[in-house]
Amino acid sequence: FWPGRSTAGCRGIGQLQRQELQSIEDCRWPISAVYNHRMSLQRTLAIIKPDAVERKLAGRILQRIEDEGFRVRAMRRMALTQAQAEGFYAVHAARPFFASLTSFMASGPAIVLVLEAEDAIAKWRTLMGATDPAKADAGTLRKEFAESIERNATHGSDAPETAAVEIADRKS
Repeated sequence: FWPGRSTAGCRGIGQLQRQELQSIEDCRWPISAVYNHRMSLQRTLAIIKPDAVERKLAGRILQRIEDEGFRVRAMRRMALTQAQAEGFYAVHAARPFFASLTSFMASGPAIVLVLEAEDAIAKWRTLMGATDPAKADAGTLRKEFAESIERNATHGSDAPETAAVEIADRKS
């Protein structure tokens, strides 16, 4: 509601359809209300893995993160113990790569971040690229910085539920 403006015949901003934007002048909503509508922000956990830290790529990866419009809400350099790595990747415990993945993640320091952006999980996963760098799109972090499927430079949450758990776990 804007004082002095009629909203007769208008639907709420969230109900506007793309094709209706051509006839926006029929509605008395201020045009800024339509174009300034923001999606809700989302947070995701990101890790710059030990291989990228060891090869001194963290600064370049962080620059790309900021260039893509993410806000770094928290950042911590840490070395996972074997037990922490096994707990973090417990969802993969039955997979054949579990032992080598957890050993790798405990092999050196990593940089753990909480990133914030609109649709942050999907946006971060797109920026990272496919797990296998040979299959990753050009311009993605894994295409540029990964050495192999396991030593692939970055980790990211795959869903809002896992992001919430991973972020909560990293606070301890």
